[in-house]
Amino acid sequence: MERKNFLKSLSLFAASPLILSSCSKSNSSLASDNSSDGTTSDTSCTATPSETEGPFPTKTPSSYVRSDIRKGDGVGAAMTVVITISNLNDNCNTLSGAIVDIWHCDVNGDYSQYGGTNMQSNNYTTLNWLRGRQTTDSKGAVTFTTIFPGWYESRATHIHAHIYNTAGTSLLVTQIAFDDDLCISVNTNGSKYGYTKGTSGYTYNKNDNVFSDGYSKELATVTGSLSEGFNLAITINVKA
Repeated sequence: MERKNFLKSLSLFAASPLILSSCSKSNSSLASDNSSDGTTSDTSCTATPSETEGPFPTKTPSSYVRSDIRKGDGVGAAMTVVITISNLNDNCNTLSGAIVDIWHCDVNGDYSQYGGTNMQSNNYTTLNWLRGRQTTDSKGAVTFTTIFPGWYESRATHIHAHIYNTAGTSLLVTQIAFDDDLCISVNTNGSKYGYTKGTSGYTYNKNDNVFSDGYSKELATVTGSLSEGFNLAITINVKA
């Protein structure tokens, strides 16, 4: 099955997502030269939609306990991701000891652990970059060092996240959205950092099969710049 056909098949699912948990803020900054630390605080304690984890979920995610998930080839604008997990069943107080997996595509829109098929022609089945697992600290936060994700046909720029409790029971699978203007800016001005696809055919959040039903509760706060690196922050509430 081609990737775009798989994604089209998700449209009915995305139209009525199972609401499980999360809080986030919007107003992402553009790719300017004014960098600052990305922080976000949730005061609404509202739920984040559950989303599909496919078609490229991490295989044996417990094998990739690490905070630096970059390829190591220097391609891509650096980005620090801070995810805070809070408990919807505890007035959204932060949740320590939660397990957080993330994964996303590279600057070309490809995923490690997959490839050599119509869904993804480039074969990266033996590689495991841009995938990682961390456990939330006493403040309910995890930090990853990665790159600003690329994009691929039928999808807006995004990061996948899967949250488990301390015992490994799944609490939520969701996706993190990015401001459209920021993504257009990165892919227009970021050729020096490996973003050479341009924006022809780029899918905006409102037209994305996953985000088209609404993405405000999944939209991250992103600050920084191509030259100095980006900082992403989002708070995700789970029913723990």
